[in-house]
Amino acid sequence: MRLHRLDITAFGPFGASQSVDFDDLSAAGLFLLHGPTGAGKTSVLDAVCYALYGSVPGARQGSGQGMTLRSDHAAPGTRTEVRLELTVAGRRLEITRQPPWERLKLRGKGTTVDKAQTWLREYDPTTRAWKDLSRSHQEIGEEITQLLGMSREQFCQVVLLPQGDFARFLRADAEARGKLLGRLFDTRRFAEVEKRLAERRRATEAQVREGDAALLADAHRMQQAAGDTMELPELAPGEPGLAEAVLEAAAVARATARELLTIADRRLTAAESARAATGRELADARELDRLQRRFAEARERAARLAERSDAHRAAQERMERARKAEAVAPALELRDAADSEHRRAAAAEARARALLPQALADAGAAPLAAAARRAAEELGGLESARRAERRLAALVEERAGLDRQERADEEVRQEAETWLADWETVRTGLQSRVDSAQEAATRAEQLAVQRDPARRRLTAARQRDRLTDDTEAARQRALAAAEDAVEARAHWLDLKEQRLHGIAAELAANLTDGTPCAVCGATQHPAPARKTAGHVDREAEERALTDYQTADELRARAERHLGTVREALAAATAEAGDTPTAQLAEEAEGLDGAYTRARATSSGLHAAQEELRRAEGEREQRVAAQQQAAVRSASRVAARDRLEREQAVLEEELTRARGTAESVTARAAQLERRAALLTDAADTARAAEDTAQRLKDADARLSDAAFRAGFDTPADAAAALLDDTAHHELQRRLDAWQTEDAAVRAVLAEADTADAARRPPADLTAAEQAAADADRRLREASSARDAADRCRAELDRLSAHATTSVRRLAPLREEYTRVARLASLAAGTSADNERRMRLESYVLAARLEQVAAAATARLLRMSCGRYTLVHSDDRSGRGRSGLGLHVVDAWTGRERDTATLSGGETFFASLALALGLADVVTDEAGGVRLDTLFIDEGFGSLDDQTLDEVLDVLDALRERDRSVGIVSHVPDLRRRIHAQLEVVKGRSGSVLRQRGAG
Repeated sequence: MRLHRLDITAFGPFGASQSVDFDDLSAAGLFLLHGPTGAGKTSVLDAVCYALYGSVPGARQGSGQGMTLRSDHAAPGTRTEVRLELTVAGRRLEITRQPPWERLKLRGKGTTVDKAQTWLREYDPTTRAWKDLSRSHQEIGEEITQLLGMSREQFCQVVLLPQGDFARFLRADAEARGKLLGRLFDTRRFAEVEKRLAERRRATEAQVREGDAALLADAHRMQQAAGDTMELPELAPGEPGLAEAVLEAAAVARATARELLTIADRRLTAAESARAATGRELADARELDRLQRRFAEARERAARLAERSDAHRAAQERMERARKAEAVAPALELRDAADSEHRRAAAAEARARALLPQALADAGAAPLAAAARRAAEELGGLESARRAERRLAALVEERAGLDRQERADEEVRQEAETWLADWETVRTGLQSRVDSAQEAATRAEQLAVQRDPARRRLTAARQRDRLTDDTEAARQRALAAAEDAVEARAHWLDLKEQRLHGIAAELAANLTDGTPCAVCGATQHPAPARKTAGHVDREAEERALTDYQTADELRARAERHLGTVREALAAATAEAGDTPTAQLAEEAEGLDGAYTRARATSSGLHAAQEELRRAEGEREQRVAAQQQAAVRSASRVAARDRLEREQAVLEEELTRARGTAESVTARAAQLERRAALLTDAADTARAAEDTAQRLKDADARLSDAAFRAGFDTPADAAAALLDDTAHHELQRRLDAWQTEDAAVRAVLAEADTADAARRPPADLTAAEQAAADADRRLREASSARDAADRCRAELDRLSAHATTSVRRLAPLREEYTRVARLASLAAGTSADNERRMRLESYVLAARLEQVAAAATARLLRMSCGRYTLVHSDDRSGRGRSGLGLHVVDAWTGRERDTATLSGGETFFASLALALGLADVVTDEAGGVRLDTLFIDEGFGSLDDQTLDEVLDVLDALRERDRSVGIVSHVPDLRRRIHAQLEVVKGRSGSVLRQRGAG
């Protein structure tokens, strides 16, 4: 991957558009990215990462990233944009990304948020033109990740080399190294294998425990079935030997159950024999008792029959008279029916004649019928008069409706006249309200224009007052920091001079007989210099130098802060002027109050306009209603005249038809009632005459029938008759007496019954008690036998089920043993894993060994052959092994921890480690060439010689056609590296200045 060009607009500290030509910078192999603290050096690297992956490195990400990436110095209408041109996998691409941003709405007030946009283009060398590939965030992200072969985290670790991270990595423990290496080499699949094995172990263990629990449940059920005579194994689910112990206990329980079943069978056979004998004895006793009681009952029934013999003969005679009277029954029924009918007809005739006039009370049926016909004929002539009467009622109602309409229209006219009389006054008042609200709205707009500048001047005045105090405080802090820096420099120079005076003793401390002196080359050292009291060593001088550099940095920071405060004070003074803050606040408050009052008054404009519009509409409605009422009143005059003429004609006709009645309807009702009464009286008179004749004929036939049946009078025959209930009851009594007499005679004639009566009484109670005892013993024996059989069957079933469960669990137990061993081995908890290395740690250890080998090749050159990085599998404390990292010192030949390296040694060791890791990750990603690398800070801790060695190593990267960008503010690097990209910060944002190798 090689970077060609980067364009930044409104990104980070860069308010305007800036461009970086990486082709020009990379021509020399090494280029420097420098600038003051906070200018935006790291933001250039953030822009590269954002263009490739759509996000910045992890430590600088935020929740609303699109908003935080935007420069605070950018103009409101300028959109944030990053465009990167690069070559990767032989393809020249251009990526453009615009994060979401908040802009002013095109129409109306307020702001809106535009979505993020991304473009990907590719340069076609044949046509020498760019062609669009995609505008999808997801597609572009997948394409870039596939081409680079690494994730954002890997890219930030191997291309944007963060020295602070690798220094921590160099001194970190195994767990911290494992997290970083896991992200870079994507060993999640090995961790997933560990996880899957652990889940598989837990699942199989749960299945084994579940199977053992079910097996123990079967054993408990067998114990219950065996009556607690079975002993259960004292083993928990999952313990070895549980299945064999359960099966052995089940076999013992089954044998015991079979023996108990044999004993129960024998007891049941004996009980059945005893029950049969007592049953026969009980049957004989019951039969003898039955015959003896049967004979006694027959003797008692015969005595009762003899007592009722007289009543039986009287019943027979009563039955005979009833049979003779049945021949007279039809004539009696006919005479009773005729008598009832005649009484009903006579009563109806009396009621009908009571309603007639006295002149017709004694008339016959024929005169009454003639009078009814005459009343009906007169009623038919009144139909025309009825229609006239209904029409007259409708005319009266219609005239009443006209009167009501007249009154309603009069009320409408009067109400409209009253309302219209005040119209001009109402309209004038509403129009005045509208004019006042319009004037207030105009005044509010004028005040709004004056209010914003007054507010800005007030804010600037308050900031001017605050910054005046801050400027004095910043000046005092700057003076104090300058004094501290001067004192720290003097102290450092004093210590440096003291060390130079005693440098001979410091060199002599490392002399050994036989080893050449580093100064004169002699191998004999007869009188080496000795350190005196108060000798200053290199560490003390370096601490003093560090204190001086820290103090000088604090001084520069205080001076920059003072300049910033002074610039802000000047800007606030220019905005606010010399006017006192209280006066500006009073003016702003007055404008706010006037604006608020004007807005409150103008808020009623719409309501006043609406009320005026409603009043004008109501006036139009009132005028229209007044005119319509006048038109309706004129049309009602003609209608009223027509109705009066028609009413007079109808009233004359009805006077003739009513006669003496109040109305035609009343006259018709009188005629209808008269005709109905006459017709009813004629009908009832004819019915009474007919029923009297039928009663006379029925009396004659009844007397003749009673004489022929042998009765003196019809009354005697009626008294001898029986109704159905009495007849059936008498016949039932006769039949019952005869049946009882025959049955008693039959029982007394039986030979077995008479013979049993002569024998002693049967002892039925003793026989029943003996049979009950035998039944009880039989039930007990049968229950015991059934229980023994059920126990044997249940034990056989449960034993078979337990055997099947044991066979089914056997392969599952083998699988659990195998999976548990693999899971423990992969997790590093197995005894076979001597170093307690997890599977993921084992893979990462191999990668770390490759990284250490690649880093050593550069570390040897940076340290002049002194240091070598080696990977270690040793365990640290009680933790697991596999990710140890040590340094071998060639001067002592010993291996020691990387934490013992000094600050400068830690820097070039971590730099070598970062470069080695970049090579390994690149090879892991499929050999993607990384032609552009960035190294961020750390060079300030190196002395001149070590810095030369490090730069030589970095310069050697050009052998692999790489360019390296160094991000640093070390002044010495500006003299050594000619290709530079400078970040200059200012009040309006940072800008980039580029200088090539030439």
